[in-house]
Amino acid sequence: MKRITLLAIAIGLCMFTHAQELQTNISVHDPVIIKQDSLYYIFCTGNGIAMWSSKNMVNWKREKPVFNEAPKWAVDTIPGFKGHIWAPDISYYNGKYYLYYSVSAFGKNTSAIGLVTNTTLHTDDAAYKWVDHGRVIQSYPGKTNWNAIDPNLITDDKGTPYLTFGSFWDGLKLVELTKDRLQVAEDISKILTIASRKKTSSADNPPAVDGNPVDAGGNAIEAPFIYKKDKYYYFFASTDYCCKGPKSTYKMIVGRSKKLTGPYLDKAGVSMQKGGGTLLLEGDEKWYGVGHNAVANLDGIDYLVFHAYDAADKGIPKLRLEKLSWENGWPVIKK
Repeated sequence: MKRITLLAIAIGLCMFTHAQELQTNISVHDPVIIKQDSLYYIFCTGNGIAMWSSKNMVNWKREKPVFNEAPKWAVDTIPGFKGHIWAPDISYYNGKYYLYYSVSAFGKNTSAIGLVTNTTLHTDDAAYKWVDHGRVIQSYPGKTNWNAIDPNLITDDKGTPYLTFGSFWDGLKLVELTKDRLQVAEDISKILTIASRKKTSSADNPPAVDGNPVDAGGNAIEAPFIYKKDKYYYFFASTDYCCKGPKSTYKMIVGRSKKLTGPYLDKAGVSMQKGGGTLLLEGDEKWYGVGHNAVANLDGIDYLVFHAYDAADKGIPKLRLEKLSWENGWPVIKK
């Protein structure tokens, strides 16, 4: 679920301009990171999907957006969509980079997840060209009690690809994809709920609070991300509310499972399908809220990448990259 007012600031800062100076402390929303050769790349929410590059993960260069204009299939599918693309997910497979992305109508589950691929991320490479494969999965108001945004690709030990996604409504979902990763391989009416704030699967969606969109309800969980470490799959999610500047309450939770399909349990043994989730990181006096994380192993080190609302800069969302440690089989951020 993305809130317009504060996010518009981040979008403006993420959009490509003529200036190519290196920047630090960059403003991003919903970032993911990957490395190709000696360069690190970040993709984040923005018009056309914002893209940044860096040689050291400190100084960043703003690249042109992935899309020069809004994907036609998305314009035709999502009423009111004009190219503002949310929460991308980047991965590499079989010689290509797979970038899943979200298109939506604010406050409704009129949403879809698309896919665009490229053989390289280096913008100066002659082979650099994004190829859009269109819609992967779509949600429909009144028909699907879930929201097709915030995608993350994960493969099991046999190489079978899955997509986890979701925001509010009934919670976070997990669906198997076809081997080429282009389409859903399951009946969408039977998609597994992998995490929710609701205590039971049969419970109604809780009502919206504090003036938030009524249709979305109050099941404030989104931004799923699954990461395999040793014998466990770790399921990360963000709870409560982003995009409210000083009033942001975003925080990150985590659970783990030996099976990709779950159930994911927190440290207390509570399933994330029934409201569980161990707190990983929350806001403080320096950062009002923190969330929408990804995890990446870069140069042999696990990193947590996310955005946080900067208390020293009017709550504008900024990029955070933190080394992720592991203690007794659980992720830890050491301050």
